[in-house]
Amino acid sequence: MSENNPALEVRNLSIQFGGLKAVDDLSMTIEKGALYGLIGPNGAGKTTVFNMLTGVYKPTSGSVLLEGENITGRSPTEINKAGIARTFQNIRLFKAMSVLDNVKAGLHNETHYTAIEGALRLPRYFREEKRVTEKAKELLGVFGLEKELDTKAQNLPYGKQRKLEIARALATDPKVLLLDEPAAGMNPNETAELMDTIRFVREKFDVTVLLIEHDMRLVSGICERVTVLNFGQELAQGETSAVLNDPKVITAYLGE
Repeated sequence: MSENNPALEVRNLSIQFGGLKAVDDLSMTIEKGALYGLIGPNGAGKTTVFNMLTGVYKPTSGSVLLEGENITGRSPTEINKAGIARTFQNIRLFKAMSVLDNVKAGLHNETHYTAIEGALRLPRYFREEKRVTEKAKELLGVFGLEKELDTKAQNLPYGKQRKLEIARALATDPKVLLLDEPAAGMNPNETAELMDTIRFVREKFDVTVLLIEHDMRLVSGICERVTVLNFGQELAQGETSAVLNDPKVITAYLGE
């Protein structure tokens, strides 16, 4: 695909559940390397959009292009392999597993040995396990989690659990990283640290970031452009500061 293609294009995307159009004719163009926000009141359809982008839901109409490649309707596994990874509003870690094993689980696409080689513990199994373990440790070191390798994920402080979830998503080597309310449940200090983490991730991993967020300090602090959804439809789109000062956007958030 051409290098000139945007990272992600959403073209006239719609989904209907029974008689309800949860998302109606949404279009967005997100350039490579962007920090882009998808915002709107509760129930606006934001997570439904994420579910269509990641293959959890199949759109009723419209298309999704990843660097020019049409990925509409593919399975979540196929879309992840193509280059889209996500985190969730409610952190979804393997809580009883170690920090290291959580990230190794994200590296499963990179493990190159057969089931028989794994069962019989043949040499290639050990080589691959060593390589994947080293890569996981390196990734955790980037997030300052190298001292918690053997800690169970459930025993990490909340902010570090969020970092671990982002690290695991990045283990799949995505082109586009979707963050679903990453600041949910965080105090102001944790949110400020998260903003630094997201900026760092964009630069370090050369990844495009699309996030859903209700914390407008975070949105205005890091997002260059945003799309506002309201009742499943685009309410506004453009540069963040202009959109957040749009009277109809303010009205939608205040419910007036």
